[in-house]
Amino acid sequence: MRMRTFLFFTLLAPLWPICAQSLYTLKPSRVFDGTEMHSNWVVVVENNRIKSIGPADQAPSPAKATVIEMKGLTLIPGMIEGHSHLLLHPYNETSWNDQVLIESEAERVIRAAVHAKQTLEAGFTTVRDLGTEGAGYADVGIKAAIGKGIIPGPRMLVAGPAIVATGSYGPKGFAPHVGVPQGADQADGWDDLIRTVRTQIGKGVDLVKVYADYRWGPNGEARPTFSEEEIRLIVETARSSGRVVAHASTPEGMRRAVLAGVETIEHGDGGTPEVFALMAERGVALCPTIAAGTAISQYRGWKKGTEPEPERIREKRASFKQALEKGVPIVAGGDVGVFTHGNNAWELELMVEFGMPPREVLKAVTSGNATLFHLGHQLGFIRPGYLADLVAVEGNPETDIAALKNVRWVMKDGNIHGARGGAPR
Repeated sequence: MRMRTFLFFTLLAPLWPICAQSLYTLKPSRVFDGTEMHSNWVVVVENNRIKSIGPADQAPSPAKATVIEMKGLTLIPGMIEGHSHLLLHPYNETSWNDQVLIESEAERVIRAAVHAKQTLEAGFTTVRDLGTEGAGYADVGIKAAIGKGIIPGPRMLVAGPAIVATGSYGPKGFAPHVGVPQGADQADGWDDLIRTVRTQIGKGVDLVKVYADYRWGPNGEARPTFSEEEIRLIVETARSSGRVVAHASTPEGMRRAVLAGVETIEHGDGGTPEVFALMAERGVALCPTIAAGTAISQYRGWKKGTEPEPERIREKRASFKQALEKGVPIVAGGDVGVFTHGNNAWELELMVEFGMPPREVLKAVTSGNATLFHLGHQLGFIRPGYLADLVAVEGNPETDIAALKNVRWVMKDGNIHGARGGAPR
């Protein structure tokens, strides 16, 4: 009777968490613990923590546990999205300029709540959200609403508004006498940058994001924005109360950001072997966001599979390969928001297509991201004492990364959430 009741509520209430039982015994066909794949292992969850993990014949189910059979499924740590914008939606629906200037903040926050649910149901129980793009500190409020159980969604690391050099960012395309709201915080020089960083930390950000370069060259091409000294000032100001990530796609912008001490480079399209060698030497990770560039190319008319790859895609293939060859740590993150929330695993498929082995991608989106984001002591692994963020997928993602799209069951913090495809029986 208990099992029938559990299944009834799981299937009929897919959008909201079921209150966690005191004990669950999960019996999948395979368990990926964040490092290794194991067959015929079981995982016991007590309240919101993993109690035990091990071979089925050595880890009997506690007498009072609710047993959940997961035949044919692989249980993995909750996936971690490395580059998200919950307050954006795909640009082929509404342009970035119009999202920043025309959509109300209320509409954008409501959309973000929907995006948060879609992200969680896709098996991503944590996201690093890197910029509200004109919505101020709305991400801080969304994170709080999720934490209070008001809306379902992933754990969030938030950056608030990114920091950009005056005159470099957007919206653009307006006459010089027209003043328009900006999609980020403009700041320059010693006092202004220190004040902006401290203000953001005071408003509740977990991360500080800086644009080390942007499309402000004479012909609209990407060029460096801040000096190395300015980026170092941002890093040093934030170091005691936050962490700094950098948008950078030019070799010089990447070089300045790496030397200044940022932790991750976002995009890195134009990286060179020399810059990637520097990143590897200093332990700076690359978040390649392959899916964003692919999506934008498709919005502009490219038909993947039937037409030659645009230069942008060829450049990304080459730079990603160079980063792998130089041993740069890789963040799994797609810049989701440029493309559809809930389709986060598309980035993982493209990482494999661009040359990263499925096993390494699986590690990147779980234990790798957790470690790089300083969460590895409680997330990213299936280990006793860790938070019970767990996902069951159909198939074996170690051999076929597309299995990560086949999410059947999601647990976050010991609570079971609905997932596409229904619950395991």
